[in-house]
Amino acid sequence: MSQFSNVQEIKGHLEGQRDQIFQQLKEIVSFNSVHSDPALLDDYEGATNWVRTALTDAGLSVTEYPAEDGTTNFIATKAGSPDAPKVMLYSHFDVVPAGPLDLWDSNPFELTERDAGEGTRWYGRGAADCKGNLVMHLAALRTVQSLGDTNLNLTYVIEGSEEMGGGALSALIQEKPELFDADVILIADSGNAAVGVPTLTTTLRGGGQITVTVDTLKGAVHSGQYGGAAPDAVAALVRILDTLRDEHGRTVIDGVDSSAVWEGAPYDPETFRTDAGILDGVEIMGNGDNPSSMLWSRPAITVTGFTSTPVTEALNAVPATASAKLNLRVPAGQDAHEVAAKLKEHLINHAPWGAKVSVEIADINQPFSTDISGPAMSTLSQCLSASYDNKETVTEGSGGSIPLCTELIEVNPHAELALYGVEEPLTVIHSANESVDPHEIRDVATAEALFLLNYTM
Repeated sequence: MSQFSNVQEIKGHLEGQRDQIFQQLKEIVSFNSVHSDPALLDDYEGATNWVRTALTDAGLSVTEYPAEDGTTNFIATKAGSPDAPKVMLYSHFDVVPAGPLDLWDSNPFELTERDAGEGTRWYGRGAADCKGNLVMHLAALRTVQSLGDTNLNLTYVIEGSEEMGGGALSALIQEKPELFDADVILIADSGNAAVGVPTLTTTLRGGGQITVTVDTLKGAVHSGQYGGAAPDAVAALVRILDTLRDEHGRTVIDGVDSSAVWEGAPYDPETFRTDAGILDGVEIMGNGDNPSSMLWSRPAITVTGFTSTPVTEALNAVPATASAKLNLRVPAGQDAHEVAAKLKEHLINHAPWGAKVSVEIADINQPFSTDISGPAMSTLSQCLSASYDNKETVTEGSGGSIPLCTELIEVNPHAELALYGVEEPLTVIHSANESVDPHEIRDVATAEALFLLNYTM
């Protein structure tokens, strides 16, 4: 039996909003709101107008903060009792590009409901990340207002350029930290370990972007005349990159610990295999180490780009230069700047044949961890459990990076911070056929409304 007497009333109220939630999500998904793409300025402006109206309709006092780069951020407030806690809600309305449209089973900008085999899902770019979380917040606020409202002092921050790094919001936090004063910070830009499993995310990996370039010759030379003795820049780079993993695929960076074990709930290997779409017969990296440790407790390197001569333009020539872009992820407990510096040193030290190696480091952000033992997080954990039929709330890490978390705690060192939301592995955020389970919107909103109606410091 839940300790919250109003949980079923709240869930029932949200069930009654199903059509309204779908309609709101359909409207905001219709805007291809990729920030900083000149071809999509009308869509971005349309999404901005939609957010402004939605916040006003929710009974909030809305202030816009436009930036020189075209970003619009919103801060909407609602005053409660003077001595009541200050609670901040967060989500963002920008999205990543949809990618090739032929990979989608339906128009990514027309929210589409269809049977996914294990229930109904709603498909569209941003349906989960993060427009689904945005409408979840709005649904929770409507429910709270209808059931007597809250005495808490509310601030709802909606960001317009999270997917492009969030520089404008970061600058605003530094310039006007008083706008972000909060005792409790509820960031809905994450989600559950699986559908129906209430989850709080407690760690985020930091990281950075590393570009490594190898030069071996003044220019490409004929492979028939020089191949075999002339140093091949592509082969040199491949050898360097190969030193970044052991024979079982574990990340290796000289001088960096890559052996930590995740202490929270494990990630079932077969579930991970399905979630990641690993082909039959292909091994999970780690030789039996649980995926949770590989994902959330250890550094990781992904080769996200490789440049040499394109296959379609291949010539019988020994390449003189080759480059790779590496995405570095750094777990909580390690310093991203130090790990990036060690990686640079590793790449240079492992160059074969005296090859010339240059390394550029960019976009470093620190990992983050949050303590969920405080009164607000304990209450939220109980609210999540109650919303999901008293299932135990689990904790997990996230391989993603949200620098905002660190920035908000820096200006609110006393605050408690939660990461949760409507995303889960089946949403395949940032990929084709992104989707959201409408029950997740309902149940996460139920937990949030429970918290806003019941929490007192």
